[in-house]
Amino acid sequence: MNNGQEQFLSFILERVKDDRVEEAKELLVESFKKLTEGNFTQDDIMLFLPKMIALLKPEKLEEVQSVVMQFAENFSHLLPNSKLG
Repeated sequence: MNNGQEQFLSFILERVKDDRVEEAKELLVESFKKLTEGNFTQDDIMLFLPKMIALLKPEKLEEVQSVVMQFAENFSHLLPNSKLG
């Protein structure tokens, strides 16, 4: 995991439901691995988003959505044929 991914992981984990932290960490680490390997697809994103949203504290959802979009834009060049935004 690179420094940006570690910061993103910490940010998200601070905002997930207390009893879902490990599940969120596993989901993020798996996604980062696929991203780094160049295997993270639009389909992966579509599966990732509802899972992650379900793990977040409801009051943190809007804040996280904003940061996730920024993160996605910064890493969109790593996605094959990505069309984010």
